[in-house]
Amino acid sequence: MIFTRTPLRLSLGGGGTDLPSYYSKRGGFFVSGAVDKYVHIAVNPRFESDSIRVSYSTTEIVRDAAELKHPLVREGLDVVGIKRGIEIVSVADAPASTGLGSSGSFCVGLLRALHAYLREEKSSHFVAEEACNIAMNRLKEPSGKQDEYVSAFGGIRAYDIDRDGEVKVETIPLSTHSLAELEANILMFYTGITRSSSSVLSKQKTAIEKDGAAEKMDKIKAIGFKVRDALVSGDLTKFGELLDEHWTVKRGVVTGMSNDSIDHWYKVAKDNGALGAKVAGAGGGGFLMLYCENGRSKLRSAMDKEGLVEHRFHFAPEGSKIIYNV
Repeated sequence: MIFTRTPLRLSLGGGGTDLPSYYSKRGGFFVSGAVDKYVHIAVNPRFESDSIRVSYSTTEIVRDAAELKHPLVREGLDVVGIKRGIEIVSVADAPASTGLGSSGSFCVGLLRALHAYLREEKSSHFVAEEACNIAMNRLKEPSGKQDEYVSAFGGIRAYDIDRDGEVKVETIPLSTHSLAELEANILMFYTGITRSSSSVLSKQKTAIEKDGAAEKMDKIKAIGFKVRDALVSGDLTKFGELLDEHWTVKRGVVTGMSNDSIDHWYKVAKDNGALGAKVAGAGGGGFLMLYCENGRSKLRSAMDKEGLVEHRFHFAPEGSKIIYNV
């Protein structure tokens, strides 16, 4: 039996420039951190070796991998060449469609487990690219490379994507003090709104290709570089200000990234001490990420009155890993 643990992610700057519609023309750059909310995958040989059992929010038992309804499991098994005789179980610390990159984490964790099952050692870069290929090419999802790379590598890092899609990974050397301050000052509140990131990303892809949104994405990429520099220098106040600037630009890229409720909560947050804020992931719902250096109790009280639930977290230094293999 094999267990893998794969972190979810929190975008810190430059998000959206990892989409091929953008980076293939101008190159992408983003900063993102893995967080200690995980997707857990268990893989085990199946006693009934002529079938496959997959358990997630539902359970599938089929004769061949090609019959599976779960697209990531179906394609992952096909990529590594397993057709039957296996059981796969997944459990996640956060629900899907909340802006924390759960699909990318699931795919990376699954592939890490399947390669270990086959006694194959693969690098983090290999698994990240393999997962990206499943989402972007095999399933034709309007997704980018952020979720898979962050979940594979872990930590807080910068990712530079050239026009051919090659990704260079840079570790951001935060001091222990800066990391502790960053974790203390970022507050995460669940809005209760789930949404399909594909619908928002499809609009963004079209906007970049046809509607002149590439110039706005240029600004977002520039903010990504500034975020990296602010984190390296320990200027966390600047980071908070850039978070606010990032959201101001991002919400204007396409409709659907925000809504009346999110705009209201954003204003409440700013009125009660938040220096900057953004919606995690593609936008439209999920988690509201706030940055507050002073008066966090006041801010927490204000968001609680709005009915938003806080979920505390730490950044995760490690990416997807095998935690049990017998």
